[in-house]
Amino acid sequence: MSYLRYDGGWIELICGSMFSGKTEELIRRIKRAEIARQKVQVFKHALDTRYAQKKVASHSGLETKAVVVKDAAAVLGLVEADTQVVAIDEVQFFDWSVANACNTLADQGKRVIVAGLDMDFRGEPFGPMPLLMAMAEMVEKLQAICMVCGAPASRTQRLIDGRPARYDDPVIMVGASEVYEARCRLHHEVPGKERE
Repeated sequence: MSYLRYDGGWIELICGSMFSGKTEELIRRIKRAEIARQKVQVFKHALDTRYAQKKVASHSGLETKAVVVKDAAAVLGLVEADTQVVAIDEVQFFDWSVANACNTLADQGKRVIVAGLDMDFRGEPFGPMPLLMAMAEMVEKLQAICMVCGAPASRTQRLIDGRPARYDDPVIMVGASEVYEARCRLHHEVPGKERE
């Protein structure tokens, strides 16, 4: 798809485990759009309280200003008519209606860039991510490095007091390196999860 000749909108999805660089990539795309003098609006879910209140911030310290919202309807209500690029971080925290909101924005001719965890700590699809992956024109899945063996990591390991979280623990627990590690498939552990 050529960005120079295409007048319609589209959805780009950046996904992967924690520490895979999703937010860094989102910020990189935002900065490039700003360099191109495109009007960009950035949103993040109110549950993301890890680094900065009104900013999207990566684990490595990159950041950009953002509007904090509680739901997809708020995003739709705040996007201005002349905005060309809409970016949403931590999209997995939204309910399924975020997919409809992204479609609406893309149908309005906007470039919609969303980033989020594709799987929860259990290794299962996280919230609206499967639907967004199916609807997006472009999907980029990033990998981290396994903290156990150094292999490519596609899973997020939650640790409680240094031990793997159990399957029946709550799905959402906001945190960073103090509670999460990137793990490969082999070293990802979820006690209490039925193995097929």
